Amino acid sequence: MLEKQFYKTFLKHSFNIPVKVNYWDGSSAVYGDGEPEVTITFKEAIPIRDITKNASIALGEGYMDGKIEIEGSIQELITSAYENADSFFHNKKFIHFLPKQSHDEKESLDDIQTHYDLGNDFYSLWLDPTMTYSCAYFETDQDDLETAQMNKVRHIIKKLDPKPGKTLLDIGCGWGTLMLTAAKEFDLKVVGVTLSQEQYNLVSKRIEDEGLSGVAEVRLEDYRELGDEKFDYITSVGMFEHVGQENLGIYFNNVAKYLKNDGVALIHGITRQQGGANNGWLNKWIFPGGYVPGLIENTQHIIESGLQIDDLEPLRRHYQKTTEIWDLNFNKHRAEITEMFDERFVRMWDLYLQACAASFESGNIDVMQFLLTKGASGRVLPMTRAYMYEKENQK
Repeated sequence: MLEKQFYKTFLKHSFNIPVKVNYWDGSSAVYGDGEPEVTITFKEAIPIRDITKNASIALGEGYMDGKIEIEGSIQELITSAYENADSFFHNKKFIHFLPKQSHDEKESLDDIQTHYDLGNDFYSLWLDPTMTYSCAYFETDQDDLETAQMNKVRHIIKKLDPKPGKTLLDIGCGWGTLMLTAAKEFDLKVVGVTLSQEQYNLVSKRIEDEGLSGVAEVRLEDYRELGDEKFDYITSVGMFEHVGQENLGIYFNNVAKYLKNDGVALIHGITRQQGGANNGWLNKWIFPGGYVPGLIENTQHIIESGLQIDDLEPLRRHYQKTTEIWDLNFNKHRAEITEMFDERFVRMWDLYLQACAASFESGNIDVMQFLLTKGASGRVLPMTRAYMYEKENQK
């Protein structure tokens, strides 16, 4: 009886849409006014102590294990929880425990390989052909994902106002599309660094296959170990979320260190306008060591590093659409991915992708592009943003 009363109070305050809950004892209830938009079925009770320890971990693991089933949109359900100020996402009573995190070089290597070395075959099933695993940029409603990812890559490079023959460092280069596009279309000499063996292998092969050995290089190396090298331009996409709160200052200091005087950097990553945060379930199962910094937090580190902010662009709705397409693609290959891993893995990743879409949809997280200069920007960048959209900047 006490357990049921806890659940009733807990769920009544968790969502801002009407939700039907089927309990493990065969009873059911509807919370909220109107026809239920989502139905949650508890096949067994999740212990109260687990929910009060960390509700995100307890409920996420319950779904992974099949103890919880959801009929309707998981994204809609999680969006409603983020939008409800009284839900477990915002109540400190349900966030007592967070997984321990460390961000030394060995831990960073382990964390990155845990996520990104699941295999190129896995990621190729649901990413677009460019193998770009970050926010796309939809210039029109008709853009498919591959077009939008190339839009994003070119949008980033054009913001640098790059000059042929100059050098670019891509910190956290992924599967190489940005750095290789910079070499092929903008005549830049490029270096990419990654901690993922799978990414390193693929980028190395692409460089050889595309005849770019003279102008492109990829290194399996921690970005903190580049020594005294200097570059005209630096890009870094989806990287600062992985370095940890305690290393954000080091990250931006290294961007400044590797940038030549009057150099330009474009730093693209997930942030929060409400301040920094992490999620226990994501940290435990998807992104070990992950931390989403606050917008003010990032800005402070940028200023303290000696860099200057020249432009700031939010792309939250673009990332919502990107993750929605990823989840659609993922579920088209659900049976195949289950064969590669297992049903628990598939439920975990489907939950992850829909939760990300919900987090962007609700404004819980954002994604920002910081255009930075080392030195007063008026010396190196045009006066207005018009240059960023000129098609003739490409070859």
